Order: sequence, then structure tokens, then C-alpha cells
Amino acid sequence: MLRLFNIDNDMLKEQTPPEDLLKQAVATATWIDAHDPSDIERSQLQAFLRTTLPESDDVEEIESSARYFTDNIGIHVRSLFLAQSEGRHYTVTVAFILQNERLITLREGNLADFRLLRMRARHGQVKARSPQELLVIMFEQKVENLADALEDIHRKLEDVSYLVLEVLDSDLEDAIDQLAKLEDSNGKIRLCLMDTQRSISFLQRHLRNHPDLQETAREIMRDVDTLMSHTTFLFDKINFLMDSTQGFINIAQNKIIKIFSIAAVVFLPPTLVASIYGMNFQHMPELDLKLGYPGALVLIVLAGIAPYWFFKRKGWL
Repeated sequence: MLRLFNIDNDMLKEQTPPEDLLKQAVATATWIDAHDPSDIERSQLQAFLRTTLPESDDVEEIESSARYFTDNIGIHVRSLFLAQSEGRHYTVTVAFILQNERLITLREGNLADFRLLRMRARHGQVKARSPQELLVIMFEQKVENLADALEDIHRKLEDVSYLVLEVLDSDLEDAIDQLAKLEDSNGKIRLCLMDTQRSISFLQRHLRNHPDLQETAREIMRDVDTLMSHTTFLFDKINFLMDSTQGFINIAQNKIIKIFSIAAVVFLPPTLVASIYGMNFQHMPELDLKLGYPGALVLIVLAGIAPYWFFKRKGWL
């Protein structure tokens, strides 16, 4: 799908041209957003740009030379964005092509950052004077959304912390599952922040003629540095809660093993007594005693009570 936007009176506005005027609208658009483009739409863009658009495998390459470069088409930036599906986060790479008069984005998947930008554009809330400023605005909004995602993780961690440290008989296995998901999300957010650092650093070298955008880029870098520190804090807290949860599970397991161990020791002396008097020798003095059977029973009971009393006195129970 191709979405077209123009800048009118320093405001970003979405265009919906009829099919017969689509080619002309593409040529005059300030921002062309290619969201999961069809083969026909890719062909139209390639004919317009007079170049081949990158495929998915090319976009996912991680080396800097493949993600940040310039050519006769324009400035190319491929940046990771955070997406969410079925309660789990994942990353999507967006390819940006920045030219003097337009910005082209090529992406797969439905990203909240772009939905929010379109909604703000419909309400006349996106003020931009050039494609360069629009690209910086996109990264600024991206960092804000990553900050919101970190706040959500922090709130969820507070809930898990209460569950693990304060709730008696809580489901610790469920807590481990929640912590694992939060750790994965925090890692993906950190990855997006690191990628944003590289993207902004590359753009700063190509925005020297735009001092106002340079200042905005520096503010974004400061925000990213702060958020990077926050992800480190969240990693530490997740690791602490994971260690605490595993420690509580080990304590509960040790209590069970302790019960079985004490039970085995308590029943060992009575078993010894019963084993002795269960032997089938012909000459056993106690066999002639009238009170031998009840005496043996009393001895078995005393042999069981004695170790229990000893453990109790020692404070092992």
C-alpha cells in the first residue's frame, strides 16, 4: 500500500488521489510511505526512482555500510522500530530514502509509530517544513514511543516484584514466565535505541546545513542516552527478581526435601527395632516374655519419639 503525504503551509497532510492521478501524485508527494507494497507498487516506485528498491533480506543486514550510506538516489537509513503482536514485542526494519524534495519509507508490518504519525497528520499536529525535518520528527517520535514502552515494562516489573516478594503462596513459575517476556522486550527496546544512536549519528553528518535539525538531533541523542541507562536499570532489576524467584523456589523445594529427610530419620530407629524382633532365630530370650510384644511396641514408639524430640530441641523443625 502506498500512502502519500504533502507539506502544505508547514503542515503534513495525507493525500488520497484517484487512481488515474496516482502517478502524478507520487511525483509531487513529500513523503511516500510504502507499507507492504505490492509488486505493481514496487514497480511504480522503482520506475519513478530509476533504481531497484531493497528486498527484505537486504534491509535486515546489520553492517553499517549496508544500513547507512548515500548514493545518487539520496541518503539511505535503515532503522529498527519496535512492534507488538499477541503481547510480545518484535523489531521491524524500516528503510528510509531521503532526497532533497521527498522522503520515501519502505516497511513491512504494522507499526504504531507510523499509525500515530498519520493520526497526528489528520488532526494537523505534525509541523514540518522539509523532508529532512520530517525524518527527524519520525525519529523523535520513535524515541518517545520507546520511552513509553520502557515505562510499561517498569510498571509490569513493579507488579511482578510485589507478586514475588510480598504475596504468600504466589505462582512463582508464572512470575518467571513474566520476567522472561519482560527481559526479551527490554532487550529489543535496547536494540532499537542502539540502532537509533547509529542512525542519528549518521544523519547529523548530513544535516550540517540545518542547524535547527542538528540541535533536535542532539536532544534525541541525549534522550537515547538516558533511556539506555534506564534499560540497564531494568535489566538489573529483572535479574534480581529472577534470582529471587529461583531462590524462593529452591527454598520451597528444600523444605519438601527436609520433611522427607526428617521423616526418614524419625522412622529409622523404629524400623531397626522392628527388624531386630522380626528375625527368625530359634533362641531369642524375649520370645518367652509375656510382655515382650507390648514392650517391643513401646520401644518402637519411643525410638520414633526420641529423634523427633531431639530435632525439635535443636530447632531443626
